[in-house]
Amino acid sequence: MGRELDLPLDTVLVGDCITVMAALPPASVHAIFADPPYNLQLSGTLHRPDNSEVDGVDAEWDRFPDPAAYDAFTRAWLAEARRVLRRDGTLWVIGSYHNIFRVGAALQDLGFWILNDIIWRKSNPMPNFRGRRFTNAHETLIWAARERGSRYRFNYEAMKSLNDDVQMRSDWTFPICTGPERLRDAAGAKLHPTQKPEALLHRVILACTNPGEVVLDPFFGTGTTGAVAKRLGRRFIGIERDEAYVRAARARIDAVVPVSDERLAATPSRREAPRVAFGAVVEAGLIAPGAVLWDRTRRVSATVAADGSLRAGHERGSIHRIGALLSGAPSCNGWTFWHYEDRGRLLPLDVLRSRLRPLE
Repeated sequence: MGRELDLPLDTVLVGDCITVMAALPPASVHAIFADPPYNLQLSGTLHRPDNSEVDGVDAEWDRFPDPAAYDAFTRAWLAEARRVLRRDGTLWVIGSYHNIFRVGAALQDLGFWILNDIIWRKSNPMPNFRGRRFTNAHETLIWAARERGSRYRFNYEAMKSLNDDVQMRSDWTFPICTGPERLRDAAGAKLHPTQKPEALLHRVILACTNPGEVVLDPFFGTGTTGAVAKRLGRRFIGIERDEAYVRAARARIDAVVPVSDERLAATPSRREAPRVAFGAVVEAGLIAPGAVLWDRTRRVSATVAADGSLRAGHERGSIHRIGALLSGAPSCNGWTFWHYEDRGRLLPLDVLRSRLRPLE
């Protein structure tokens, strides 16, 4: 927490991302979202991922004269990102076929541990006007932990809730940024060529952070990460070298009204819920010694002992051990295997455990 007090929270810092990150304290941010420049070829007519042409004086696209220069830049900013990322934090990088494979190799070389590659499928991609390639209808996100073995955060239940209570997959469908969400300049042209949709950042931030935690974006652009982070009650740090983008990002974020109550919290993962022993259920009087437990088909049964163990014939043990023994399985989750009778209905023991958790 002390390191967070030293951070320039909820601020857009102007400058080169490598230099600015070098001034941040180590192991201080919970998550990083990065949308680095694409390493576009510099011969012939250039196109961005949305197939719009790149003119010859666009500094964002001309800054790397060869692949080696791009690789050196990628390794430099990733090294700083890894330094400022907490050991339990994660990093997201998004890119197209122009750069994402080079970025992925650099990530692994630097010690990051890749958790997923996620495909953002664009529901309304720009067509390929020349007709010489497939329509470029997706981008790739790499999600990585700081190192192998990191105890990183993943709000699994929140992702499942977003997906109608079905496990979230690694292919996501969102439209590209259009309509009133797309920022434009005074002439009506797109202010930023690769502005990401807020829905995409909503999912990313919700997946890996809790309210109050810090999200860093080293290529802040027009501030999508900051706007979504503020709305979700997270703190943010943005780094951007283009003054026009900085002005637009600050104005955009100032207009965001955050949600500031319990609705910010993601659905907790069962694995992160406070541990409850079956003995505590017996101690609390929620089930009495001598009660009979059944599997859901009433095929097998066991009797509850005063110490929270179960007895079945000559066998005695925990709800998990006896459940595995009687079902012939190598392991068993006794909370869902065993059921108690309530007014003629069989209910899983997990119902009783949930009554104790709010009291902890």
